[in-house]
Amino acid sequence: MHIPLVQRHICDAVKQQNNIANLSLADQWHRLVLGPLSKLESSQTTSSYVIVIDALDECEGERDVRVILQLSAESRSLHAVKLRILITSRPEIPIQYGFYQIPMAKHHDFVLHNIEAAVVDGDIFLFLKCHLGVIGQQFGHGAGWPGEEISRRLVWRAGGLFIWAATACRFVSDGRQFAAKRLEMILGGRGSTSAPEQYLNELYTTVLRNSIHQDWMEEEKEEMYSKLQYILGSIVVLLSPLSTVSLSKLLHLSGNQVDQTLQDLQAILDIPKDPNISIRLHHPSFRDFLLDANRCRDAHFLVHESQAHNLLAAECIQLMSNALRRDICGVNAPGTLATELEQGHLQRCITPELQYACLYWVEHLVKGGSRLSDNNQVDCFLQEHLLHWCEALGWMERMQEGIVAIATLESLAAVSNYTFVHDAKRFMMYNRSTVELAPLQVYSSALMFSPEKSVVRQKFQDCIPCSVRMISQADSNWRSLLQTLEGHSGWVSAVAFSPDGSQLASAS
Repeated sequence: MHIPLVQRHICDAVKQQNNIANLSLADQWHRLVLGPLSKLESSQTTSSYVIVIDALDECEGERDVRVILQLSAESRSLHAVKLRILITSRPEIPIQYGFYQIPMAKHHDFVLHNIEAAVVDGDIFLFLKCHLGVIGQQFGHGAGWPGEEISRRLVWRAGGLFIWAATACRFVSDGRQFAAKRLEMILGGRGSTSAPEQYLNELYTTVLRNSIHQDWMEEEKEEMYSKLQYILGSIVVLLSPLSTVSLSKLLHLSGNQVDQTLQDLQAILDIPKDPNISIRLHHPSFRDFLLDANRCRDAHFLVHESQAHNLLAAECIQLMSNALRRDICGVNAPGTLATELEQGHLQRCITPELQYACLYWVEHLVKGGSRLSDNNQVDCFLQEHLLHWCEALGWMERMQEGIVAIATLESLAAVSNYTFVHDAKRFMMYNRSTVELAPLQVYSSALMFSPEKSVVRQKFQDCIPCSVRMISQADSNWRSLLQTLEGHSGWVSAVAFSPDGSQLASAS
């Protein structure tokens, strides 16, 4: 959306609320979109404007999806501006339900599969003609390349899938001087007109096989297959995208290994030139393809999801075990507040891949079907690095995620591990506000004010500074109080639980 007249109103909104990035989606929508647009006079704008929300199904969290749909419906309250919102998405159940909550008079549904095939094929033909024409000019084939007949054959193979056409164009373009040869490879594939998804499967397989050079020795091919499975498997099960630099460090590979493995896959992966920008899939269908044995028929490329999660969990734990330490940010002052640490310094000390490991290692364990047992990698990590992990989460201001993770881990613990993990959960919950305020206090006040019989306190007793002496004795056991929720600036006047009991709302 480009409306120059509204720029000043948006800038004013940011100045009035300098922490606007931390506000809720609803507040941001009203302050940055509806508010500025409502200040335009009808005489200032006569055009219609469109906001495009692409791939809503990739939004994290069903609640956020519902909020976005509800807020979008509010655009009808604008009178001075003719505003329309175009939303594209897969037909996921939460999204369909969200639309059901909006009166039919306020939205129109267009199901791609219900649009006449001739209309869709016509658009795909124009897309292919445009993009392949540019490729033809770039590599000396002429603007009319490859001709209408071949373009029509490609449209037929696309089977109504735009992602097939886009992937095919990228694959041909990446071939550069071999663009014509790659086009022949695509046209030579097999398929069925009744199953357009099969063509997409074949196209993905063609791109992957093309990354394995036929003149390599068999041992070299096997090594490349193994790297592809490992790296691609990690990329498609990552819970948050990582750059090539961060991915290589998380997987304990050299940057060159990742770059060389992925260099021929830019038709299906968005690999930025800047190695510090995250790698992304061009389309989520590639993830679906790699994880489905019925779609990915070549065992060299098939990714076993639980195995990939287990491998990532192990890499996360190894990275944390090697990198986490006391005073990881080198502040040398136990009273230093998390808010006093510059963001750049935090990123250098707790790198993106280490932050990823701290936040997601438990979720990878769960998705991999692992459990916690004596002396395994997880048990050894917690026994040695629990406080280091808490400190890192404190600097990141993400202790809440750590509490959720340790609570999840508690459900995976064997009888012999349960006592320690349960006590670790109590320790983290009770000291959350302290550690988020001043992370290094996890080694002093957090331990000192924990009960005498706390397993965590007994385990890490030696971490308490010798210069600090307790005047009064701590409690023997944990009290009934689990956690103190902070954030209000005044007295709390009202508290209410959500109907399902999962959320607590308070007001002051």
